[in-house]
Amino acid sequence: MPCDLKAFFLTVFSFLSCLRWTCILQSSQRGSRFHSSRRERYGNVFKTHLLGRPVVRVTGAENVRKILLGEHTLVSAQWPQSAQIILGSHTLLGSIGDLHRQRRKVMFSHAALESYLPRIQKVVSWELRGWCMEPGSIAVYSSAKTLTFRIAARILLGLRLEEKQFKDLAKTFDQMVENLFSLPLNIPFSGLRKGIKARDMLHKYMEKAIQEKLQKSNSEDHSDALDFIINSAKEHGKEFTMQELKESAIELIFAAFLTTASASTSLILLLLKHPSAIEKIRQELASHELHRQCQCCLSRLRYLDCVIKEVLRLLPPVSGGYRTALQTFELDGCQIPKGWSVMYSIRDTHETAAIYQSPPGGFDPDRFGAARPEATGRFHYIPFGGGARSCIGKALAQAILKLLAIELVSTARWELATPAYPAMQTVPIVHPVDGLQLYFRPLHALPPAPVPLSGCRGLLHALPHSPPSKTPKVFYFPPPPSLCLQRPPLSTGSRRPQPWGKDGAKANGAAAAGAQPAAAPQSSLR
Repeated sequence: MPCDLKAFFLTVFSFLSCLRWTCILQSSQRGSRFHSSRRERYGNVFKTHLLGRPVVRVTGAENVRKILLGEHTLVSAQWPQSAQIILGSHTLLGSIGDLHRQRRKVMFSHAALESYLPRIQKVVSWELRGWCMEPGSIAVYSSAKTLTFRIAARILLGLRLEEKQFKDLAKTFDQMVENLFSLPLNIPFSGLRKGIKARDMLHKYMEKAIQEKLQKSNSEDHSDALDFIINSAKEHGKEFTMQELKESAIELIFAAFLTTASASTSLILLLLKHPSAIEKIRQELASHELHRQCQCCLSRLRYLDCVIKEVLRLLPPVSGGYRTALQTFELDGCQIPKGWSVMYSIRDTHETAAIYQSPPGGFDPDRFGAARPEATGRFHYIPFGGGARSCIGKALAQAILKLLAIELVSTARWELATPAYPAMQTVPIVHPVDGLQLYFRPLHALPPAPVPLSGCRGLLHALPHSPPSKTPKVFYFPPPPSLCLQRPPLSTGSRRPQPWGKDGAKANGAAAAGAQPAAAPQSSLR
């Protein structure tokens, strides 16, 4: 292709990409008001258009219930053609019936999840300590994506990666996800072509890793989700092809990556806005006397469970889901023709549920307490969807969020690095428009290490725990012994001055979340 023609196509597609995301951002900022006005005018079921095609938008627990429980009879799951092309035909997206149910049970069974928890806690703890070691602010949404990708790659797939390999793989996966929902045009410089290229690079790496896994001498060592899939298939007399395994590996990362990163960012943001919830979580940890490592305690932490539910209710990572009508049927007095798209709104259903006693727009974890009627309903609370196509990573995401919350309130304090809280973008995934810029620092100073330790067994860092001085204090954070991950040490001689006042608080901006060290119990999950 001539250079000038190549440059022309590159310019055109760059413009179209910018235009697409500009439209998405404007839609996310104005869409809520638009749909609210339409709902007030036409009711909970009304017709609209998306890219020139008719779409029926559905809100309300009873209406959503009929859609979600009507899978395979009234409606079928609808994914964009680009997503089907990139992810492949051997994933849960395309499976139905017994095959779909069997694979869901294997990938995130209770037994499998129990085996993941100790390692998830160690990765969360290690990443959070890294946030506290940063001399400046961090973009929480980007850092949360790094965290969830590390969990998916190391724990769900069992990959052993050097830090450079990890970063390269994460960047490639992010490029694939970014182009997952694009126009189905496989031409140079298109989003679909970029997504396919990123997928092929991931498949090439996954094939090598899977071959090594299949050749392991200890066939009884099934410790990650991919092992569970391979082992379960053998037990049922089936052997997966390499293509099926590669697509399953990518799907595992996809299930734990973007939406969990979104929910983690929302959790940190809402705890920052509501420090009273932090104090209640600490009190609950102390009341259970959680002094030693015990992941089984998660089910006993009732208030923490309510906080996670409220975060997902107020800021669900995905605004809704799409289905295609398999037959003409009636919903709330409206007829939906066969072949039309149906979009059920998670966010609108949460915002309009009449069952809530306190205002739906407020942050109130106690609404999910056992004494409140909100805790007994079903389809008015649907952050993970419902029915046969509910989110496959639901239990995993909840466990990650709980472990992150425990580590946060037990070991860190965080505060806003910008003059005001950021606006939220809701399309395609809910997240702050600026990524949520925050300062993190340790809640307690750990004993200083007299000499630096090298390798993956220890890191020597100067931390912004107190106002900077000529001789910065040194703290030793031993990373989990089971993780051989390397984070380059910060130079104590190149520290940037931090905006802390004389009392150690930030000179301007919001008060730090988690800034009551005396009340912080020791986490049992550290």
